[in-house]
Amino acid sequence: MAKKSKLTQVAVKIGAAMGRADRKAHQIARAGVLAKKELADISKQVDALKRQLRKTTKRLRRALA
Repeated sequence: MAKKSKLTQVAVKIGAAMGRADRKAHQIARAGVLAKKELADISKQVDALKRQLRKTTKRLRRALA
């Protein structure tokens, strides 16, 4: 079996490092998308709670008046 040249060995190491970096970048991008969706959901919940508080405040003011 032929011995691999130093150039081939270095190329394999570079390719492996690039693959690992690419995989990590995809993981981070996926996490970012998920965080964005979660933030949008939380924002919707906060808006709903604000509306509910506004309604309750209005009812309470009418009840006390």
